[in-house]
Amino acid sequence: MYYNQANPGMRKIIIAIDGYSSCGKSTLARALAKRLGYVHIDSGAMYRAVSLYVMRHHIDISDPDAMAEVLQRISIDLIFENNAQVTYLNHENVEEAIREPYINEIVSNVSALSAVRKEMVAQQRRMGLQKGIVMDGRDIGTVVFPDADLKIFLTADLEVRVERRWMELQHKGIQISRDEVRSNLLRRDEIDSSRDDSPLRQAEDATVIDTSYLTPNEQLQIALDLARSVIGSTETQDTLQ
Repeated sequence: MYYNQANPGMRKIIIAIDGYSSCGKSTLARALAKRLGYVHIDSGAMYRAVSLYVMRHHIDISDPDAMAEVLQRISIDLIFENNAQVTYLNHENVEEAIREPYINEIVSNVSALSAVRKEMVAQQRRMGLQKGIVMDGRDIGTVVFPDADLKIFLTADLEVRVERRWMELQHKGIQISRDEVRSNLLRRDEIDSSRDDSPLRQAEDATVIDTSYLTPNEQLQIALDLARSVIGSTETQDTLQ
């Protein structure tokens, strides 16, 4: 289930934001969507929901038949409540559960499975039919929407990413060392970048933003300028046709 709430008076485009873990993809995507009156779709939430189901039901992810059955059993809905995306797994609100650290231990392995990626990509493409969305992930600009009107690729220094993730977990009351966070990020980077199906990589036509020393507001302003430039260009082209 998915509802597009983009401002009907504005030219609607698809904006893809990709990058490594803890570079600020979701934070930027949410803020950008809000400013444009677009809908933000966190594609990673879908893979996290699959991972949660796998862990709850002790599924062997190396068993193709078992995983095929999982994809038949689950229903993932992205519902927008109070201007925020809430993830439902088989009609259960799992938004908090899918953000738990133990999901980080398996999500990259689950999302590397070809059957899982194909199903999630198909769903994500359907979500973009109406345009007016900002979707973040790892293969949005290269696989899900290779013809996206605007592609942004976020990067940041490893130690900056470690600190961001560690602080996020501390605020949630989760006790974990920086070394554990660093190890998890490096492992996810390796899995995401080396998987056979839809690996994490920068699209050739993506604009790269290094967020290491930019505030969230500075990142947003850069993205807004890019988006408004594309939207204005698109409107001008339509007027001339």
